[in-house]
Amino acid sequence: MLKKLLSDTVIYGLTTVLMKLINYALTPLHTAVFGPTSFGIVSLFYTYAVLFNVIYTYGMETAFFRYASKGDKKTVYSNIQSSLLITSFILSSILWFLSPYIETLFGYEDSEMYVKLFSILFAVDTIIAIPFASLRIDGKAKRFAFLKLSEVVLTFGLNYFFLVTCMEVVDGKSTSIFSGLIQEYFDPTFGRGYVFLANLISKAFIMLLLLDKFLEIKFSWSWEKMKPYYKYGFPLIFSGIAFFINEASDRTLLTILIPDDFYSFGDAEAAMGIYSANYRLSIFITLAVTAYKYAAEPFFFSTAESKNSPQIFAKVMHYFVIILMVMVVGVVSNLSWIAPIVLRQDIYLIGLPVVPILLMANVFLGMYYNLSVWFKVTDKTSYGAIISAVGAVVTLSMNFLLVPMIGFYGSAIATFCCYFTMMAYSYYLGQKYYPIPYNVKMVFLYFLMGGIFIVINTFIKINGFWMDIFIQNTMFVFFLSFVAYKERDLVKSLIHKLSNRI
Repeated sequence: MLKKLLSDTVIYGLTTVLMKLINYALTPLHTAVFGPTSFGIVSLFYTYAVLFNVIYTYGMETAFFRYASKGDKKTVYSNIQSSLLITSFILSSILWFLSPYIETLFGYEDSEMYVKLFSILFAVDTIIAIPFASLRIDGKAKRFAFLKLSEVVLTFGLNYFFLVTCMEVVDGKSTSIFSGLIQEYFDPTFGRGYVFLANLISKAFIMLLLLDKFLEIKFSWSWEKMKPYYKYGFPLIFSGIAFFINEASDRTLLTILIPDDFYSFGDAEAAMGIYSANYRLSIFITLAVTAYKYAAEPFFFSTAESKNSPQIFAKVMHYFVIILMVMVVGVVSNLSWIAPIVLRQDIYLIGLPVVPILLMANVFLGMYYNLSVWFKVTDKTSYGAIISAVGAVVTLSMNFLLVPMIGFYGSAIATFCCYFTMMAYSYYLGQKYYPIPYNVKMVFLYFLMGGIFIVINTFIKINGFWMDIFIQNTMFVFFLSFVAYKERDLVKSLIHKLSNRI
């Protein structure tokens, strides 16, 4: 069982890494084509897309995992997918109708057309969510990976085609086998709209590849059928909105809360740029947590009915913490050479001390995903909304308190405090309603030892560049040795299994 979880996590992990790398490749493409204002508008729309995704799905993806694991999977699939088809049509129709008013609200040129494109995009994205969830619960990680990678590759290809190839053909700088069609139908003034169109086309293509999953739907909806799903899923809307606040508010509030002339290197926008760039270095843990979440969610629901499930969940958490703490110490030990490669300009290195804080914040977020199993398998999802709301309050209050005093370090600390609070509060409530025998003593020990090595490698610089790298990685080896000693029975078992295979 744990072996299946590990293998699926590896597949989802590699998929997530490749998806992120391809998506990151869009950044230099877009910044080469668009000025800062246009690029900012594109980013703004995709930021709001996260929020609308929460509203459109209203917790039905998690509800599907819950009810499909304890009932007729095909019936649950049809019921939830039918509901999403209806609500997606209604919500997108409302957005389409209100698009002129939303354009006025935004104040951006061509916003009406962008809103219309997104109204279709949100609907398509929503109605393929449950087919993807079905692949996860069926253990079809390879097909899931193929479809997700196909989507991002096609999105990148279409972005390049619209923004580079078509523009060059129109400008007479190159030719293409599609030159005639491009000259007739391509509109250069649509500009950034092609970014959204490329995304919509790629998702529509994936919907076609999922046609077999749509043919499984037996359209059926009634309030009585859907009532338990809604009762379970609706509180997750508030959880999602709170998470949106937690994820987006730190960078948004920086430009508002940092006093004028706070930094000598630039204004509040420059500070946000430095913080955002360094935030990306926490992606090493974010990728691991995302990959694990893809595999763990269906695993938790399928295991919940087992009489040994509390012990299994405790063991999963134990190994999860070990892996993430090893990753954090490893990344921090090598930041001195990783950061210049990723951040490119020296000015960005000013914000490097926030990275260990953000890495640990994401460890706590990963632990929260583990701990959240208790309210998902006991149908107490309202507690998830309460926990997330508490996290949002912590995020906002800490940002308002700390950012004016210590700048972007306040944002990093706010994120750290938010996810730590959510993790701790979820643990406290979980032990009341669904006790799991987590090895708190060992988790705390790994945090303590890992924290010591992180502080040493972050703040103690002794000699030159190469000597510091040597010393920092020596510290990393010491931490690995400490973990190996504490987990010596597991290490011996793995070595024995490996030697038998050889």
